[in-house]
Amino acid sequence: MNITIIGAGGGIGLSAVAQALEKGHQVTALSTKISAMSDHPMLTKIEGNATSLTDLKRALQGADVLLVTVGTKNKKATTLFSDISRALIQAVAEMDYKPAVLIVTGFGAGESKRYLNFFMRTVIRFFLKDQYVDKSKMEELITESALKWEIVRPGMLTNGALTRTYKVLPDLYKGMKINKIARYDVAHYLIDEAENQKLLYQYVAVTS
Repeated sequence: MNITIIGAGGGIGLSAVAQALEKGHQVTALSTKISAMSDHPMLTKIEGNATSLTDLKRALQGADVLLVTVGTKNKKATTLFSDISRALIQAVAEMDYKPAVLIVTGFGAGESKRYLNFFMRTVIRFFLKDQYVDKSKMEELITESALKWEIVRPGMLTNGALTRTYKVLPDLYKGMKINKIARYDVAHYLIDEAENQKLLYQYVAVTS
């Protein structure tokens, strides 16, 4: 399988690159910092920007599935996620791209905001509010588009080890518990879902 990963230079994306290669997939990785990725015969590295129509089209050539794992450390107001969505929707339309697109946002975006526990609600409110406003916009744009989408909403991310024991929750319900989760585990879910595509057109929470 040819897997394109956008936002592959760190965090979930970098972990997804490594796990996809370990499973024998061909990987195309788009990032502004390709130096974080080691060379591999099955890896094509593209230095570029996820908001660039030209860079996106180059990365999507020949892809069987697309993973969007872009994050930012900028805690101020941002339009990064919605800008990526608009560029991606345009690129896909111009290329007539049909495969699935798995987009990582975060638990607390969109309707999931109503199901946050007190701790996560406080963290987002005081430190990540602007990010989550734009992640919600990203979800809205993607789900209203013609893309074959899946929205992946992990709990708060950690640098913990891969456990493969995480929970996948496709439904929102009162009292649900969304805990911290290792980036490696989120990446593991993405590669597994890229291979099997069981939850397309759903909002999926991933938690430890």
